[in-house]
Amino acid sequence: MLVALAANLVIAVAKTVGGLLAGSPALLSEAAHSVADSLNEVFLLAALRRSRRPADRRHPFGYGKERFFWSLLAAVGIFVMGGCFSFFQGVEALARDTEESFGGYVAGLIVLGVALLAEGASLLRALHQLRRHGVADGLRDPALRTVVAEDGTAVLGVILAFTGMALHMATGDVVWEASASLAIGTLLVYVAYRLGREARDQLIGEAADPEASGRIRALLRAQPEIDSVEALFTMKTGIDSLLVAARVDLVPGLDSERVEEVAVRIKRSIGHTVPEACQIFLDVTDRRAQEAVESPAATGERGGA
Repeated sequence: MLVALAANLVIAVAKTVGGLLAGSPALLSEAAHSVADSLNEVFLLAALRRSRRPADRRHPFGYGKERFFWSLLAAVGIFVMGGCFSFFQGVEALARDTEESFGGYVAGLIVLGVALLAEGASLLRALHQLRRHGVADGLRDPALRTVVAEDGTAVLGVILAFTGMALHMATGDVVWEASASLAIGTLLVYVAYRLGREARDQLIGEAADPEASGRIRALLRAQPEIDSVEALFTMKTGIDSLLVAARVDLVPGLDSERVEEVAVRIKRSIGHTVPEACQIFLDVTDRRAQEAVESPAATGERGGA
């Protein structure tokens, strides 16, 4: 990720210089995009480091959600620094009524060509890493998901900027370049929205995926000592950690020692079935015994006594 950060910084400087020399709104929009990507790389580095801290007294469930928090900040950075600035450049270009000058545009197109090669290589590397982890597992990691989204939008943004500048030079109509800036802004706002929504869902306590929850529920129901599963709650506490809490009713006639053995065995089985379930809590009750204690007859007997 340090290599990606260094590459983004170099590309951002090149786009900024080229955009200022050419006065190109599309190239300046892409410069803002690269600056946002560089800042987001810093956020993701912080996420990777801080989320690996072990659980402590103040945070007994660990720091896994740090990744979601920093991913949310990355989404805000993409929206503000990339999307909003690109919209501003596009609107300003449409409002300008000045004589066309294409000085520096050739250099700007060369900068975009080099950026396309660099961003394309970065995207291929991110996709290779995604395939290595498995697409489904890789997309669960907000850091990797953000990198793939950034690289994909970077490639598409460079293509839009290059096309807008080339058509502007060919036709002399600034609307092509302004449209490219607005398209880049729309793309970045959409990506920021998607990343922000996913980070929000995980920060406020997203449940495990239905497949994992189904496996846990099926395992509980298969236990001969469990009469019924009254409730099952799950919550992601990190990309590879899960909290599981279940309320189950046991069959009648189990003594306290047997209940403890059953609870230990069930927790161990859940851990083997769903390896990311690192925090497991069981609320075990004997419903028939409880109903007998709370029945009107039992209450009357206690009152009469």
